[in-house]
Amino acid sequence: MANKIIISCAITGSIHTPTMSDALPITPDQIATQAIDAAKAGAAILHLHARDPKDGRPSSEASVFMQFLPRIKQATDAVVNITTGGAVTMTVDQRISAANTLSPEMCSMNMGSMNFALYPMAKRFKTWKYDWEESYLTNSDAYIFPNTFRDIEKVYKTLGEGHGVKFEHECYDTGHLYNLAHLVDRGMFKPPIFLQLIFGILGGIGPDLDNLFFMKRTADKLFGKDYLWSVLAGGRHQMNFCTAAAMIGGNVRVGLEDSLYIGPGKLAKSNAEQVTKIRRIVEDLGFEIATPTEARQMLGLKGGDRVKF
Repeated sequence: MANKIIISCAITGSIHTPTMSDALPITPDQIATQAIDAAKAGAAILHLHARDPKDGRPSSEASVFMQFLPRIKQATDAVVNITTGGAVTMTVDQRISAANTLSPEMCSMNMGSMNFALYPMAKRFKTWKYDWEESYLTNSDAYIFPNTFRDIEKVYKTLGEGHGVKFEHECYDTGHLYNLAHLVDRGMFKPPIFLQLIFGILGGIGPDLDNLFFMKRTADKLFGKDYLWSVLAGGRHQMNFCTAAAMIGGNVRVGLEDSLYIGPGKLAKSNAEQVTKIRRIVEDLGFEIATPTEARQMLGLKGGDRVKF
Protein backbone atom coordinates (compact mmCIF):
# COMPACT_ATOMS: atom_id res chain seq x y z
CA MET A 1 0.00 0.00 0.00
CA ALA A 2 2.90 2.31 -0.77
CA ASN A 3 0.60 4.72 -2.58
CA LYS A 4 -1.89 4.97 0.32
CA ILE A 5 -1.85 7.84 2.81
CA ILE A 6 -3.68 7.67 6.13
CA ILE A 7 -5.49 10.86 7.13
CA SER A 8 -5.97 11.26 10.87
CA CYS A 9 -8.24 13.97 12.23
CA ALA A 10 -7.87 15.31 15.78
CA ILE A 11 -11.34 16.59 16.51
CA THR A 12 -11.05 18.82 19.61
CA GLY A 13 -7.99 18.22 21.82
CA SER A 14 -7.20 20.13 25.01
CA ILE A 15 -5.12 23.01 23.66
CA HIS A 16 -7.68 25.37 22.20
CA THR A 17 -10.44 26.82 24.36
CA PRO A 18 -14.06 27.62 23.40
CA THR A 19 -13.47 31.37 23.07
CA MET A 20 -11.00 30.82 20.24
CA SER A 21 -13.47 29.48 17.68
CA ASP A 22 -17.19 28.82 17.54
CA ALA A 23 -16.38 25.81 15.35
CA LEU A 24 -14.43 24.03 18.11
CA PRO A 25 -16.64 21.11 19.22
CA ILE A 26 -17.12 20.86 22.97
CA THR A 27 -20.42 19.05 23.57
CA PRO A 28 -20.84 15.32 22.88
CA ASP A 29 -23.25 16.09 20.05
CA GLN A 30 -20.80 18.51 18.44
CA ILE A 31 -17.88 16.09 18.81
CA ALA A 32 -19.88 13.21 17.33
CA THR A 33 -21.22 15.28 14.44
CA GLN A 34 -17.82 16.68 13.51
CA ALA A 35 -16.09 13.31 13.88
CA ILE A 36 -18.62 11.61 11.61
CA ASP A 37 -18.34 14.39 9.03
CA ALA A 38 -14.52 14.18 9.14
CA ALA A 39 -14.70 10.44 8.51
CA LYS A 40 -17.05 10.97 5.58
CA ALA A 41 -14.58 13.52 4.20
CA GLY A 42 -11.78 10.94 4.24
CA ALA A 43 -10.29 10.61 7.72
CA ALA A 44 -9.47 6.96 8.42
CA ILE A 45 -8.50 7.68 12.05
CA LEU A 46 -10.36 9.92 14.49
CA HIS A 47 -8.25 11.13 17.40
CA LEU A 48 -10.58 12.02 20.26
CA HIS A 49 -10.52 13.94 23.52
CA ALA A 50 -13.53 14.60 25.73
CA ARG A 51 -14.71 17.91 27.18
CA ASP A 52 -17.04 18.79 29.99
CA PRO A 53 -20.31 19.53 28.17
CA LYS A 54 -21.09 22.41 30.56
CA ASP A 55 -18.09 24.61 29.82
CA GLY A 56 -15.75 22.84 27.40
CA ARG A 57 -12.88 22.18 29.79
CA PRO A 58 -10.88 18.96 29.19
CA SER A 59 -12.42 15.85 30.72
CA SER A 60 -11.01 12.37 31.34
CA GLU A 61 -14.33 10.74 32.23
CA ALA A 62 -15.26 7.58 30.34
CA SER A 63 -18.90 8.50 30.86
CA VAL A 64 -18.39 11.63 28.76
CA PHE A 65 -16.63 9.67 26.00
CA MET A 66 -19.58 7.28 26.02
CA GLN A 67 -21.88 10.15 25.13
CA PHE A 68 -20.31 10.32 21.66
CA LEU A 69 -18.29 7.15 20.91
CA PRO A 70 -21.24 4.78 20.27
CA ARG A 71 -22.76 7.26 17.85
CA ILE A 72 -19.47 7.57 15.96
CA LYS A 73 -19.11 3.79 15.79
CA GLN A 74 -22.65 3.38 14.48
CA ALA A 75 -22.20 5.99 11.77
CA THR A 76 -18.69 5.27 10.48
CA ASP A 77 -16.05 2.56 10.22
CA ALA A 78 -13.25 4.98 11.12
CA VAL A 79 -10.61 3.90 13.64
CA VAL A 80 -11.15 5.54 17.04
CA ASN A 81 -7.95 6.75 18.68
CA ILE A 82 -8.44 7.91 22.29
CA THR A 83 -5.96 10.26 23.91
CA THR A 84 -3.72 9.26 26.80
CA GLY A 85 -2.39 12.82 26.78
CA GLY A 86 -5.65 14.26 28.08
CA ALA A 87 -4.48 17.60 29.41
CA VAL A 88 -1.32 18.68 31.19
CA THR A 89 -3.33 19.29 34.35
CA MET A 90 -4.30 15.58 34.63
CA THR A 91 -2.51 12.73 36.37
CA VAL A 92 -1.41 9.64 34.45
CA ASP A 93 -4.22 7.60 35.99
CA GLN A 94 -6.75 10.19 34.87
CA ARG A 95 -5.28 10.32 31.39
CA ILE A 96 -5.61 6.58 30.80
CA SER A 97 -8.85 5.94 32.67
CA ALA A 98 -11.20 6.30 29.70
CA ALA A 99 -9.10 4.10 27.42
CA ASN A 100 -8.76 1.48 30.17
CA THR A 101 -12.56 1.33 30.40
CA LEU A 102 -13.36 1.57 26.69
CA SER A 103 -10.52 -0.49 25.12
CA PRO A 104 -10.15 1.37 21.80
CA GLU A 105 -8.14 0.15 18.83
CA MET A 106 -5.62 3.00 19.19
CA CYS A 107 -4.37 5.52 21.73
CA SER A 108 -1.98 8.42 21.48
CA MET A 109 1.06 8.46 23.74
CA ASN A 110 3.55 11.27 24.32
CA MET A 111 7.04 9.78 24.26
CA GLY A 112 8.60 11.90 26.98
CA SER A 113 8.20 14.71 29.48
CA MET A 114 8.34 18.26 28.19
CA ASN A 115 7.42 21.88 28.76
CA PHE A 116 4.01 22.33 27.17
CA ALA A 117 3.29 26.02 26.90
CA LEU A 118 0.02 27.53 25.72
CA TYR A 119 0.20 30.93 27.43
CA PRO A 120 1.08 33.09 24.36
CA MET A 121 -2.40 32.37 22.95
CA ALA A 122 -4.05 34.15 25.89
CA LYS A 123 -2.78 37.52 24.66
CA ARG A 124 -5.14 37.41 21.67
CA PHE A 125 -8.33 37.66 23.72
CA LYS A 126 -9.79 40.23 26.11
CA THR A 127 -13.04 38.47 27.01
CA TRP A 128 -13.75 34.81 27.56
CA LYS A 129 -16.78 32.55 27.21
CA TYR A 130 -15.92 30.60 30.39
CA ASP A 131 -14.02 31.59 33.50
CA TRP A 132 -11.55 28.66 33.40
CA GLU A 133 -10.03 29.49 30.01
CA GLU A 134 -7.71 32.41 30.74
CA SER A 135 -6.02 30.88 33.78
CA TYR A 136 -5.72 27.51 32.04
CA LEU A 137 -3.69 29.20 29.31
CA THR A 138 -1.71 31.76 31.32
CA ASN A 139 -0.63 29.24 33.96
CA SER A 140 0.90 27.00 31.32
CA ASP A 141 4.22 28.81 31.67
CA ALA A 142 4.59 26.58 34.73
CA TYR A 143 3.33 23.37 33.07
CA ILE A 144 5.41 20.30 32.46
CA PHE A 145 3.72 17.43 30.67
CA PRO A 146 5.09 14.41 32.56
CA ASN A 147 5.63 11.07 30.83
CA THR A 148 8.57 9.37 32.49
CA PHE A 149 9.82 5.96 31.40
CA ARG A 150 7.87 4.51 34.32
CA ASP A 151 4.73 6.35 33.21
CA ILE A 152 5.11 5.09 29.65
CA GLU A 153 5.66 1.52 30.84
CA LYS A 154 2.50 1.77 32.95
CA VAL A 155 0.46 2.95 29.98
CA TYR A 156 1.94 0.23 27.79
CA LYS A 157 1.18 -2.55 30.25
CA THR A 158 -2.31 -1.25 31.05
CA LEU A 159 -3.45 -0.55 27.50
CA GLY A 160 -1.01 -2.32 25.18
CA GLU A 161 -0.75 -5.63 27.00
CA GLY A 162 -4.09 -5.29 28.76
CA HIS A 163 -6.25 -4.27 25.81
CA GLY A 164 -4.28 -4.87 22.62
CA VAL A 165 -4.16 -1.13 21.94
CA LYS A 166 -1.87 0.16 19.18
CA PHE A 167 -0.17 3.46 19.97
CA GLU A 168 0.24 6.64 18.00
CA HIS A 169 3.64 7.62 19.37
CA GLU A 170 3.63 11.40 19.61
CA CYS A 171 7.19 12.67 19.25
CA TYR A 172 7.64 16.37 19.96
CA ASP A 173 11.40 16.32 19.66
CA THR A 174 14.25 14.11 18.47
CA GLY A 175 14.88 12.79 21.98
CA HIS A 176 11.40 11.28 21.99
CA LEU A 177 12.42 9.05 19.08
CA TYR A 178 15.39 7.80 21.09
CA ASN A 179 13.11 7.22 24.11
CA LEU A 180 10.88 5.05 21.95
CA ALA A 181 13.80 3.15 20.46
CA HIS A 182 15.04 2.39 23.98
CA LEU A 183 11.63 1.02 24.96
CA VAL A 184 11.39 -1.06 21.77
CA ASP A 185 14.79 -2.54 22.66
CA ARG A 186 13.29 -3.44 26.05
CA GLY A 187 10.59 -5.45 24.31
CA MET A 188 7.71 -2.96 24.28
CA PHE A 189 5.74 -1.65 21.28
CA LYS A 190 5.88 -4.29 18.59
CA PRO A 191 6.16 -3.21 14.96
CA PRO A 192 4.84 -1.70 12.88
CA ILE A 193 5.52 1.36 15.06
CA PHE A 194 3.31 4.35 14.22
CA LEU A 195 5.10 7.66 14.74
CA GLN A 196 3.38 11.04 14.89
CA LEU A 197 6.07 13.68 14.35
CA ILE A 198 4.91 16.95 15.90
CA PHE A 199 6.14 20.44 15.13
CA GLY A 200 5.32 23.92 16.37
CA ILE A 201 4.29 23.33 20.00
CA LEU A 202 6.12 25.69 22.36
CA GLY A 203 8.37 23.36 24.35
CA GLY A 204 8.95 20.97 21.43
CA ILE A 205 10.89 21.06 18.18
CA GLY A 206 10.28 24.10 15.99
CA PRO A 207 8.25 24.27 12.77
CA ASP A 208 11.16 24.31 10.32
CA LEU A 209 11.08 21.92 7.39
CA ASP A 210 14.73 21.04 8.02
CA ASN A 211 13.55 19.59 11.33
CA LEU A 212 11.01 17.41 9.54
CA PHE A 213 13.69 15.89 7.33
CA PHE A 214 16.03 15.45 10.30
CA MET A 215 13.34 13.70 12.35
CA LYS A 216 12.58 11.40 9.40
CA ARG A 217 16.25 10.50 8.92
CA THR A 218 16.56 9.80 12.65
CA ALA A 219 13.50 7.56 12.57
CA ASP A 220 14.95 5.67 9.59
CA LYS A 221 18.15 5.09 11.52
CA LEU A 222 16.39 3.94 14.69
CA PHE A 223 13.51 1.88 13.29
CA GLY A 224 14.55 0.81 9.79
CA LYS A 225 11.54 -0.39 7.83
CA ASP A 226 9.52 -1.41 10.89
CA TYR A 227 7.49 1.78 11.19
CA LEU A 228 4.95 4.08 9.60
CA TRP A 229 4.96 7.79 10.22
CA SER A 230 2.70 10.79 10.13
CA VAL A 231 3.08 14.52 10.66
CA LEU A 232 1.12 17.22 12.43
CA ALA A 233 2.07 20.83 12.86
CA GLY A 234 0.51 23.48 15.04
CA GLY A 235 -1.37 26.51 13.76
CA ARG A 236 -0.44 28.05 10.43
CA HIS A 237 2.14 25.35 9.74
CA GLN A 238 -0.46 22.58 9.53
CA MET A 239 -1.05 22.27 5.80
CA ASN A 240 2.46 22.96 4.52
CA PHE A 241 4.00 20.37 6.86
CA CYS A 242 1.38 17.79 5.97
CA THR A 243 1.96 18.47 2.29
CA ALA A 244 5.73 18.07 2.68
CA ALA A 245 5.24 14.84 4.62
CA ALA A 246 2.93 13.40 1.96
CA MET A 247 5.48 14.21 -0.75
CA ILE A 248 8.13 12.07 0.97
CA GLY A 249 5.98 9.10 1.92
CA GLY A 250 4.40 10.16 5.21
CA ASN A 251 0.85 10.08 6.48
CA VAL A 252 -0.91 13.23 7.70
CA ARG A 253 -2.93 14.55 10.61
CA VAL A 254 -5.19 17.59 10.59
CA GLY A 255 -8.02 18.76 12.85
CA LEU A 256 -9.11 21.59 15.14
CA GLU A 257 -6.98 20.21 17.95
CA ASP A 258 -3.91 21.18 15.94
CA SER A 259 -5.08 24.30 14.10
CA LEU A 260 -8.26 26.35 14.12
CA TYR A 261 -7.60 27.71 10.63
CA ILE A 262 -8.22 26.66 7.04
CA GLY A 263 -6.06 29.40 5.51
CA PRO A 264 -4.19 32.58 6.47
CA GLY A 265 -6.38 34.50 8.92
CA LYS A 266 -9.44 32.38 8.10
CA LEU A 267 -10.97 30.16 10.78
CA ALA A 268 -12.01 26.69 9.66
CA LYS A 269 -15.73 26.01 9.72
CA SER A 270 -15.23 22.40 10.79
CA ASN A 271 -12.81 19.50 11.05
CA ALA A 272 -14.25 18.11 7.82
CA GLU A 273 -13.19 21.26 5.98
CA GLN A 274 -9.56 20.60 6.92
CA VAL A 275 -9.83 16.92 5.98
CA THR A 276 -11.33 17.87 2.62
CA LYS A 277 -8.46 20.27 1.95
CA ILE A 278 -5.65 17.86 2.81
CA ARG A 279 -7.39 15.07 0.88
CA ARG A 280 -7.47 17.25 -2.21
CA ILE A 281 -3.78 18.07 -1.79
CA VAL A 282 -2.84 14.42 -1.28
CA GLU A 283 -4.82 13.29 -4.30
CA ASP A 284 -3.45 16.12 -6.44
CA LEU A 285 0.03 14.84 -5.56
CA GLY A 286 -0.91 11.47 -7.06
CA PHE A 287 -1.59 9.50 -3.87
CA GLU A 288 -4.72 7.73 -2.68
CA ILE A 289 -6.19 8.03 0.79
CA ALA A 290 -6.37 4.90 2.90
CA THR A 291 -9.75 3.59 3.94
CA PRO A 292 -10.29 2.61 7.58
CA THR A 293 -9.96 -1.06 6.57
CA GLU A 294 -6.66 -0.34 4.85
CA ALA A 295 -5.41 1.70 7.82
CA ARG A 296 -6.21 -1.23 10.12
CA GLN A 297 -4.20 -3.53 7.87
CA MET A 298 -1.27 -1.13 7.59
CA LEU A 299 -1.06 -0.56 11.34
CA GLY A 300 -1.93 -4.05 12.53
CA LEU A 301 -4.96 -3.04 14.60
CA LYS A 302 -7.14 -5.42 16.57
CA GLY A 303 -10.38 -4.40 14.84
CA GLY A 304 -13.43 -2.36 15.74
CA ASP A 305 -15.30 -5.44 16.94
CA ARG A 306 -12.98 -5.72 19.96
CA VAL A 307 -13.62 -2.32 21.52
CA LYS A 308 -15.93 -1.74 24.51
CA PHE A 309 -18.21 1.00 23.24
